[in-house]
Amino acid sequence: MYPFNVRVYGLLVNEHNEVLISDEQEYGIRFTKFPGGGLEAGEGLVDGLKREFMEECNLKVEITNHFYTTDFFVKSAFNDSQIISVYYKVKNMEPVNLIIKTKVFDFDGEGDVLQAFRWVKLEELKLDDFLFPTDQQVVKLLLNNI
Repeated sequence: MYPFNVRVYGLLVNEHNEVLISDEQEYGIRFTKFPGGGLEAGEGLVDGLKREFMEECNLKVEITNHFYTTDFFVKSAFNDSQIISVYYKVKNMEPVNLIIKTKVFDFDGEGDVLQAFRWVKLEELKLDDFLFPTDQQVVKLLLNNI
């Protein structure tokens, strides 16, 4: 039996119609995704997403509405678990105070786990920029909603 891995992500769009994305490197793999991550035991989706935004972005967010939940089978790129991802639209409750990069995978420092943030105009999002199939599905939906 496959274990399930529940993930929760936030779509933060600013006043310039740009969405916040995260470039990351982990386990030797580089990928671009939306801010968020794995749900912890005993944690609800909303609390998990708020925690992830605090951990990754040092940012308090409010969930405004559900956007998408995985509706097809996705095997993890990192282990044998089945990924179930839930995406919410969020808004920041305070100014965004991150180092924002303009180039892909423009990491500061070195190490096994690296992360950098970028704002990307919604109309400039590209499926090929995202490695994981669920993120690609969310990009399709975002582009259809412009």
